[in-house]
Parts: sequence; structure tokens; C-alpha cells
Amino acid sequence: MNTNFLQTPITYLKGVGPNRAETLQGELGIHTYQDLLNLFPNRYLDKTQYYKISQLQRSSAEVQIVGKIIHLKSVEQKKGKRLVATFADDTGQMELIWFRGQKWIRENLKINTPYVIFGKCNWYSGGFSMPHPEMELLDQHQKGLKVFMQPIYPSTEKLSNRGITNRVISKLIQQLFLETKGNFIETLSETLIHELKLLPKSESLLNIHFPKNQELLAKAQFRLKFEELFFIQMQLIAKNIRHKQKIKGFNFDQVGERFKEFYEEHLPFELTNAQKRVIKEIRHDLGSNAQMNRLLQGDVGSGKTIVAVMTMLLAVDNGYQACLMAPTEILANQHYAGVSELLANMGVRCALLTGSVKKSARKPIHEQLENGELQLLIGTHALLEDKVKYKNLGLAIIDEQHRFGVAQRAKLWHKNEFPPHILVMTATPIPRTLAMSLYGDLDISVIDELPPGRKPVKTVHRFDSNRLKVFRFVRDEIKKGRQIYIVYPLIQESEALDYKDLMDGYESIARDFPLPDYRISIVHGKMKPADKDYEMDRFVRGETQIMVATTVIEVGVNVPNASVMIIESAERFGLSQLHQLRGRVGRGADQSFCILMTSHKLSSEAKTRLETMVRTHDGFEIAEVDLKLRGPGDIMGTQQSGVLNLKIADIVKDNAILKTARYHALQLFKQDPSLEKPEHLVIRHAYAQLVKYKNIWNYIS
Repeated sequence: MNTNFLQTPITYLKGVGPNRAETLQGELGIHTYQDLLNLFPNRYLDKTQYYKISQLQRSSAEVQIVGKIIHLKSVEQKKGKRLVATFADDTGQMELIWFRGQKWIRENLKINTPYVIFGKCNWYSGGFSMPHPEMELLDQHQKGLKVFMQPIYPSTEKLSNRGITNRVISKLIQQLFLETKGNFIETLSETLIHELKLLPKSESLLNIHFPKNQELLAKAQFRLKFEELFFIQMQLIAKNIRHKQKIKGFNFDQVGERFKEFYEEHLPFELTNAQKRVIKEIRHDLGSNAQMNRLLQGDVGSGKTIVAVMTMLLAVDNGYQACLMAPTEILANQHYAGVSELLANMGVRCALLTGSVKKSARKPIHEQLENGELQLLIGTHALLEDKVKYKNLGLAIIDEQHRFGVAQRAKLWHKNEFPPHILVMTATPIPRTLAMSLYGDLDISVIDELPPGRKPVKTVHRFDSNRLKVFRFVRDEIKKGRQIYIVYPLIQESEALDYKDLMDGYESIARDFPLPDYRISIVHGKMKPADKDYEMDRFVRGETQIMVATTVIEVGVNVPNASVMIIESAERFGLSQLHQLRGRVGRGADQSFCILMTSHKLSSEAKTRLETMVRTHDGFEIAEVDLKLRGPGDIMGTQQSGVLNLKIADIVKDNAILKTARYHALQLFKQDPSLEKPEHLVIRHAYAQLVKYKNIWNYIS
């Protein structure tokens, strides 16, 4: 079957026509034969068995029965009439009932002629009945393309209203198989098919739409899931290889004086083995003549900042500038303060550029950046403005990258003749499964151990009824000189309600912790940035003991003296948010605590989230649970929406298939980078077609 034939517009398929084509395009995105072929069923009704009336059970299962209509009558009811047929086989009788379309049904039904009926049986006053059964004359049923397990396709209200029922879609796909004679071009090599015992392509497509039995269906699903994930991995790996070959990077071949001096004299603590490993991986990238494109994952508090500083020093030692971009001003300020402190006596010039920096202060920054006097620039989106020009930007570090869109990252590239090396850092642990797909074209480093001396935060779940005890505990901690966060949820849609919750909470806390013994800071989204910073600053300096806030403080605020994090209405937070918030405490040497407060009414999902938080500190384990609960679409937030536009595979459930697919895609490129060997030509052709017709979804990287 010619691949181009599958690009035929759907209008030309017998039974479609312009109106149906328009509806199919609008509702299901079906423009071509190929799109229809890739509309895979959501579930199946098992039609492999024919039941006798005497075998029927009082269950809600859908069953298939062969028999004849022996009698037909209309029965009066409160509103109008219903049509009732007596249906019989050689073991008994039952009723078939219609409440609508009776005239048409009555005219078309044949008495004493064998039918196959299918539907849900109800047990009512001593007998079985089937409302609105699917009916087919037995001789027609035996002639048709044998549908043993009936596919149920995705549908919408509009499709149903326009008469495009499941049956119609099934008939259209049958028509497609007739026109193509069920022959489809093989897309995988014989070696792969043999090694993984895969069904051939044509057989897989037939058995995904019209499976003969459960076993063949499972084999067809495995084959098509593998193929989908395999070609996506091929694209990501190819992109990575192409990137390394084509995009030359600056070669940082020196490990210079500043790097050595910092390592030997200014390190605040001994590096963990994980940090050493990651720095080694980065150094290898920077000296390889190709542009670095690396994702650095490390849990809250694992010491990513030190790695960032040492990477920036490598750039400076090689005569280049570096920048560090953070998603919020608070975080940018904090990075700036941290980096300045670490590099205080090293003669490295560093500046901060955010929206709040006054115009008069910007001018010298712009000038010094362009003439090369300024070596490090830390800031927010302000780093992307057109006015910001570098003399020679060699390295860009992006913190919490999922907060930045693709277009914003691309802007950094165009600041230079060559693109700078890119290091993306995130404290949101991305499950291995998702990382393989979302960032399959980035190299990944993980800092998977905490610095020595860090005590895990003790996490407990308490109900609102225990509040007095919790407050008693807070007073004891404040007596020891510690500080406390109390965080309220923020759900954009109900801003007024959230604000009320926060203010009510603040008032009750102010009553329980009165002046002059206690001082409280408050931070929320409605405040002006300057007021927010003032309140934050008071807390950071220890002038206030309690910080009442919405989730503004989720990312990056560092107050080593804060030892208690109380999360109000914890059931309203997602797992990754809870994990991020918990990471705000436990930064000093003292034992820290995280208290999850909830009402008694909890959904089972909320219970799972809270139990996970109490049980583990491992960000990756938490991320895996989160992925199972929320699915891949939500995890990366809106900027990554549509990333995993998969037709049949499921990133979470098909984790094992994904790993297999990535392994085989990597092997393929190792053995035959340009796919020129005769046995790989089918893969090469299929890959070229997918790229040509944009059927491989362009992943965000």
C-alpha cells in the first residue's frame, strides 16, 4: 500500500462526503485516510461469544444472542407507547424493547427470521429484556468482516448529534480496509520484528480495529505502542546527535585559576559525590567542541547552586561571559545574593538585572556587558530584552526551566554569533519516564544525594481539630529562636475566596500570637512587589517570626533559621507543590518539621498525596506517584501542553515499552547512524514519511 495513498483527504472515502468530513475534522482532527486509520478504539465489547437465553446472568454485561422474533406488539405507557418484541432461541424467550423510532423499526423487522442481537440485558419481573438492541440478520452477520470484539471509538456530543455513531465510524474504517485491501507498508525492520516477536504492521492494524480475540488484541497494542514510542525516541535522539554535530559550541578547554581557587579555598563545604559526578559531566560537555544542552535535576537543597557557580567560573576562566536566568525576582535576588557571597573575594564582576532595577542603574550594566567588563549577569526575563547585548556570552544557565517558554529560550541563542552552552536546572524531579520523552534530546544529570549534615524534614498530617496542639508546638519552636512558615493555597479561579481564607487565617494567627511577643509577616499576590520584598526581607533578617503567605514562597526562598512549614488545606495542593514547599525548611542544622493541615473530608487521591508526603522525601518517588495520579499532560504545566500527543501509547502505563523503544532506537543509531544499511531502509523510509507529514509530534526541548 502506497504511503501517499493514506494522505488522501477523508472526503473521498465512500460514506464520508463534505459534511461528514467537516465534522470529523473539527471533532476528531481526522483530515486524511491516515488519520482515520490512527483513530484507535478506547475499549472493546467482546463479541467472541454467543449466549443462549438460558445462560443469561443478572449482570450489566453486554451480550450477543442468536434467535428469532416470534411476536411484536405496541404497549401503552404513561407517555406514548413502547414497541415490544418476543425474542426466542431453543432455550427460552426474552423481550426486546424500543421507546423511540418505533414506526421505522416496525416496518423493517422480519418475523421468524434468524437475527444476531447485541446489547445490555435487564432483569425485570421474572424475565430478561434488552432495550434498543443492535440487530443484524444472521446471514448478513456471517458475510461481514468478522468483528468479534467490537471497537468503541472516541466520540463527542456533536458527532452523536450529527449521526456519526460508533457504528458509522466502525463502518468507515471497514471501508478503508476494503479500499486498501488491508495491506499497509511495514515500518519496522525484520530484525526488530523478529527480536521482539512483533506482529507485522498490517496484522497489527487489523487487530487493533477488529481483533479476533484478546490475545491478538494485546499483541497488536504492544506492536503499535512500541512503534509510536520508537519513532518519537528516534526523533529525539537524532535531534541530539544532529545538535552535537552541527551546532559547534565554544570550547572551554582551560580549567583555569578561578575555578581552582574557588575549589581549593572558597568552597563552603565538601562537595558530595553526586555534585562531583555532575561537574565532571558538564566539564566533558564544555570541552567537546559541541554546544552543551544539559538538564540538571536535583532535589530542593541538593546543592545545584554550587554546580552552577563552578560552571560559570569555567566560562569566565575561558574568557567568556555567563548568565543565570530565574523565573521570579525573589529567586533572582536570592541567586544574586548567594553567588555574590560565594565569589566575594575572587575579583569576578557580577550584576543583577530584573524588572525592578531602575533605569539609571541599567545603563552602566548594559555598557559593561557589551564591553566585557561584566562577567556574570543574574536576573529574570529582563535578560532577554533586546537592549541586553553581551560581548561574548558563552554559557546560559536557566533555573526552573518549565516556567520559561520555548521562544524565550530561543532568544538567548540569538544574543551571539554562536549559541551559548545551555544548562537547565530544575528542583522539580521529573520522573525518568517523562524525562526520556520531554527531554530526550537533552543530556540529563542528576544530583541524587543531599549535602552532609542535612536532616530530613519530619512530616506529619494533622486535622483541623488538632490546631491548638499545633499552635502550642509553634510557640515552643519560636521560644527556641526558630521561624515558621504558614502557607495558604492559591487557586487562581477563586482569588477572592483565597484572599478571604488568607486574611481570616492571618487574623486568627494574630490573635493566637499577639504583639509585642510575636511579629508576623504576610505576603500574597495582591501586594505590590516592593511591599512583598519588604515583608520577605523582614522575615529573612529575623525581625518577624511567622511568615503567613500564599504559594509565592514556593520557589527558592532560603531562610536557614526557618524550621517549621505549616501547609493549610494541604489537600488542595498538588504533590510537587507540597514537596517544593517542604523544601523551604530543613536548610539549617536544626531538626525541621512540615505539618500538613486538612479537614476530615478527603478524596482518595488527596489521601494518597498526603500519605506519600509523610512516607518519603525522595523527590523522584514523589514525582512518579504524581505522574500516576495526574497523568503526563498536567505535570509540565501549560507551556508543555500538547507535548505528549500520543495516539495509542501511555507514558505512565507503558513505561516498560518506552524504555525498550529508547534502547532499540539508541542501538540503531550506534550501529547505523545514517540508516543506510539495506535492513534499515524500511525504518528510514517510515521515519522520513512521519517527519514529512508532521506525524511525529515536535517535542519541546
